[in-house]
Amino acid sequence: MADLNAIRKVHIVLMDKTAATLANILSKVDRETATTLRDGADGWTVTEVVCHLRDWDEIFLERAQRILHEDRPTITPRDHERMAVEGRYNEQDVHEALAQLRESRRRLIAFFEALSSEDWLREGIHPEVGPFSLTRALMQIGHHDVNHLEQITRILAQA
Repeated sequence: MADLNAIRKVHIVLMDKTAATLANILSKVDRETATTLRDGADGWTVTEVVCHLRDWDEIFLERAQRILHEDRPTITPRDHERMAVEGRYNEQDVHEALAQLRESRRRLIAFFEALSSEDWLREGIHPEVGPFSLTRALMQIGHHDVNHLEQITRILAQA
């Protein structure tokens, strides 16, 4: 069986690398491109995706903190489409949202790096998948990042 500590360390590094990759991808993207090209007719813009990633970092951190400090908490579902509309994502500046994402990512990484071996054993209950460990929470972030990195590159390929 693979060493879970090594797997966790790799996923923590992945969180940093995906944020850096996103910064590289967006380095020369202007506001017009970031707010007009869409992922399909009703899809999100690059700015909306970056704001989504930023806000979900905070949600991922809140969930992980609850798992750490509460006895098997139930994870609260969130409506990401509603968040985009209410947060007026497409009116925001993509580079400012990216800077905020990189800061929230530092907090998220610091949280996971500080966990003890005993902490990693804690879990909550995810309404869609059942028991949800801190290791699974960590791995979910990388999966989420990669899905949206692919989405952003697909959107930008239209330019």
